[in-house]
Amino acid sequence: MPEKKLRRWYDNDPILKEALELLSLQTDETKTAAADYIISLQEQVAQDVIERIYAITKEFTGRGNRWYDSDPVMIKAIELLREAPPKTQRVAALKLLLAIEKNDMDSLEADEHE
Repeated sequence: MPEKKLRRWYDNDPILKEALELLSLQTDETKTAAADYIISLQEQVAQDVIERIYAITKEFTGRGNRWYDSDPVMIKAIELLREAPPKTQRVAALKLLLAIEKNDMDSLEADEHE
């Protein structure tokens, strides 16, 4: 039996999937803090990818069906996370889960050495 293709890019990693699903249920304030944290990871993503992310942000803002398509900052953050190296994705997802669980978005400071 062939493997079932998952719909979303983050469905392959259970931690990343849980983090993004929980994030989608949070308050706007929490989502903003999470987006700021994720965007701080952009130095780990190549410049040509960053330019593509800005184009995606323009294309989907207010027009897409995803939970984050109504917020251009969140689109940018999620697309950056998608393009980040798998290790960076996992570390970010774990930090998001812990911050959401503790209701402490201030703990989402990006580490210099991640």
